[in-house]
Amino acid sequence: MVTSGSQSELPIRGAPASNIDAYALFEALTGHKIDKRSVSSSSRTMSEDYEVLDDERDDRPALGEEPSPDEPPKDVNVGAINPYALVEAMIGHKLDRHSMHTARIIEDFLQTDYEELFDMKHNSVLYAGLKLNEQERRAEELQEKEIQILEERDLVTPDLSRVKKLDDLEKIGLKGFGDTRIKMARMQNGKLRLILDGRELGRTVGNQQVTETINDLVLPFRQGKEDRSWTPPNASWRDMNEVFFRSIPRRFMMDGQFGYGPYGGNHHGHRGEQYQHRFDDPTQGASSNSWLIAAIFSVFWANPAMINRSRGMASSSSGMMPPMDRSRRTLSIKFHDKGGRNNAGTDTVEVDYQIPVNNSTDMPIYARSSDGYETWPALYEKAFVKWATKSQERGRVDLTRAHNGDPVKAMAQLNGREPRYYFTDKHSGAELVGVVRSGSVNKRTVSPMCAWTHATGDMFRGSNLVANHAYSVLGWVSEGQEDNQYIIVRNPWGVTEPRGLTSYPGLLDRVEPEFWPPAALLDRDGVFSVEVQAFKKYFACIGVAK
Repeated sequence: MVTSGSQSELPIRGAPASNIDAYALFEALTGHKIDKRSVSSSSRTMSEDYEVLDDERDDRPALGEEPSPDEPPKDVNVGAINPYALVEAMIGHKLDRHSMHTARIIEDFLQTDYEELFDMKHNSVLYAGLKLNEQERRAEELQEKEIQILEERDLVTPDLSRVKKLDDLEKIGLKGFGDTRIKMARMQNGKLRLILDGRELGRTVGNQQVTETINDLVLPFRQGKEDRSWTPPNASWRDMNEVFFRSIPRRFMMDGQFGYGPYGGNHHGHRGEQYQHRFDDPTQGASSNSWLIAAIFSVFWANPAMINRSRGMASSSSGMMPPMDRSRRTLSIKFHDKGGRNNAGTDTVEVDYQIPVNNSTDMPIYARSSDGYETWPALYEKAFVKWATKSQERGRVDLTRAHNGDPVKAMAQLNGREPRYYFTDKHSGAELVGVVRSGSVNKRTVSPMCAWTHATGDMFRGSNLVANHAYSVLGWVSEGQEDNQYIIVRNPWGVTEPRGLTSYPGLLDRVEPEFWPPAALLDRDGVFSVEVQAFKKYFACIGVAK
């Protein structure tokens, strides 16, 4: 029983014998420990939570009514590869995701300028297996025959050391030099500096041209290896609990001694300050299934009790927790039939704890928790793919077979509710924020919501705002003016770009509890607030499963 008060205290006549401990009740419902000091020391007062109402606006739904949902789309191909996780899987080293230098490492290994990685119009490798429908600003799937596997000799570039004149460029392979696209031109100290599109001189990876390593990591096309059991490059299938247990001493030394992670300070290494990575929020791995990871987190965020976060050390058969056979180390999860692609009949699937682990880093290659210590995000990813692809494998499920999809439908497949879609070009900003507010309590969503961005646009220049990418919608906030409302979203990559790398009008890339109190309940890397009118520009659709 969750109570407060001393046993020696006598109850007041007519009053209950005990009161509910609000802190203990919160921890029981969410599975998170709460820092009572941070709650009591908050600088925000209750009066700041009230809004100044404006009666002049008339573009909102009638009082008591929600905006009418739109017709469900026939085919949604949302997905963008996590470049941080992809490069880590390729090189076998972890990247410092808060460093400005990491952007240079990513663009070097993915052979694409950083600002061109995040928009489909540049044929970026982050959209491998997809092509852009420019007219409708959406993605379409490529067939296996349209994918080309590049060999090492395809990536070799010519020797440019002997180029002295522009005519020399044509001699080494840059044909039609006069028609070559100029990316940048600048005069400096009497010298004209040009950056030309030189892909005729050397091929690079892209959405249709990938190396064998990238293909095996992110695409379901086996290219003549269909008869083999799938295992990603430089990886092996290992039991998650054993992997995490074996890595505890090393992580303790790294985290505790130098102040990173759950045993030390925050992610900047300052002891005594509130660190960020202390929650088990699902984070996308080296795949393009942002639609699935965003959906899983949205359901988890709206109602943590819907998700089985068992570590495999105990079992339960009551409530929302599916039973787990401890002797066989398996987990059973139920999914719901919602029709279309990436779908199957309503069923409970069983998976074991084997997942692909990078042989160099001893870390999961695909979905993982933000703190790096929990197993459930990887197991939910594996179970969903097994169910949606009707795989008979309990162990080695090909996780690349659901590389793009519909995040709104995925939420409904997880919680059994109905998906509702609201396309931003069909609704006003007030209606869109009204959708979020109607599904929220105390500015936090209680009905799971997701949104996805347009497939192309001038604003997609960095890893905060990514084209054709799914985001979890976490809530809303207003600073007292109806025209200045923000929608809170989370990038499933779990990364916030270092400040100064890229800027986005209408986006606040740091969300603190003083601004939005529920921010204290999750790892804030990848969490942004987007002003409503900017949201209409960046995002194509927002949806809810209720």
